[in-house]
Amino acid sequence: MSAPLSKELREKYNVRAIPIRKDDEVTVVRGSNKGREGKITTVYRLKWCVHVERVVREKSNGQSVPIPIHPSKVVITKLKLDKDREQILERIGKGREAAKARA
Repeated sequence: MSAPLSKELREKYNVRAIPIRKDDEVTVVRGSNKGREGKITTVYRLKWCVHVERVVREKSNGQSVPIPIHPSKVVITKLKLDKDREQILERIGKGREAAKARA
């Protein structure tokens, strides 16, 4: 379940998209919540959606519930990096550079 990277991150890592995970910071780019920013609170793999901090609606009883958003409709603006994720970015970036060299 991948999401595209912002233009700045795309230039930095030479990667177009990466699997989304909790604590990544994103911006919503489509729908009624367009422009909203926040951290990913939940990656709901069964429903193929993510929940973003501060993207909620009020129920009739006053309780707030997160609005599910498809991961293709957000742009990752800040990555939560760890050792494994850095290796993934490096591996994908090398593959893209090799493909450019061949073309």
